[in-house]
Amino acid sequence: MNRRHFLTSTALASCLPLTSCQPATHFIKPAVGSWFEFEHHNQVGAKHWNHALPKFTTEQWKTLVYEMHEIGFEYLVMLSVSYDGKTYYPSALQPRHDFVCDDPLEAVLAAADDCGIKFFVSNDYWSDWVQVSNGMVDEKTWVLRQKGMEEIAANYGHHKSFYGWYYPHETELRSVMNDVAFAYVNRCSQIARSITPKALTMIAPYGTQYVTLNDQYIRQLENLDVHIIAYQDEVGVHKIKAGETAQYFEALYKMHAKAGRARLWADIEIFDFEAEIYRSPGVPATFERVLQQLSDVSPFVEHTLIYQYVGLMNKPGTTAFAGHPDSEKLYTDYVQWKMNNFIFH
Repeated sequence: MNRRHFLTSTALASCLPLTSCQPATHFIKPAVGSWFEFEHHNQVGAKHWNHALPKFTTEQWKTLVYEMHEIGFEYLVMLSVSYDGKTYYPSALQPRHDFVCDDPLEAVLAAADDCGIKFFVSNDYWSDWVQVSNGMVDEKTWVLRQKGMEEIAANYGHHKSFYGWYYPHETELRSVMNDVAFAYVNRCSQIARSITPKALTMIAPYGTQYVTLNDQYIRQLENLDVHIIAYQDEVGVHKIKAGETAQYFEALYKMHAKAGRARLWADIEIFDFEAEIYRSPGVPATFERVLQQLSDVSPFVEHTLIYQYVGLMNKPGTTAFAGHPDSEKLYTDYVQWKMNNFIFH
């Protein structure tokens, strides 16, 4: 079971290639970004925030982005631009979701322009997000996906915050990546490069619990056409415990260093569950657990992103509140820790 069923049944240019790096002296790196969504694709899991997001005005969407920038986030990763046959922007390909804001995509990119955030824009879900393998191979979906990328690039590519593409059909690792997922990533990147040659590309595989040092995965990395791989730490879905992820990210570090290609980031899960795993609403994890997760991956990754701010963190008093009541405490605890340990921009 992967995070797709979540809750169901510094800048890149300044960094040296991993082949020339060694793990830094251990200290806890703060998160530099988050996943971002207009609506969570699983309604059960997003019980505490999905009802609020469609009611957001343009100003509330902008406020959400500004508040993430306030706590030091530099990157946002858009989960989807389409869901259930409708888009989150005016499109010639599908009808638009009935949101108060006419163009949420424009609103958040414009806000990101204002404050210098870099967005990885999603290139999916144009088909049923549950049918992952089918979405990776179905030719009708590929036609729609490419047309969607072309439409988005034409209408929003002028934004300086349009930094790259994110491919949200999650790829599973079982020590290595399966052939379907490998081909999906490379085909997405071929399209992305033809449309937006300067855009970076990102994926976030699950299956980190199965990672071991192996030559076959190193060879895959050498031939995988993607700039950044942000591996899920799988703590939120209870596959790995906080305090145990370092061993997996150390193995990933060594394999990425040998492959010398994709940058290694972490995707830490800051959620937990109200009750049964996967089958109950998502709630914020404790800050103590999140801090341990940040500590676990810090020696081995270039950057850490969280999954996710929306719904799980809220600035107290915000006009753009969406999420569980405990989201204010997680926000406050994180900001206080950061203020005590770093120069806060």
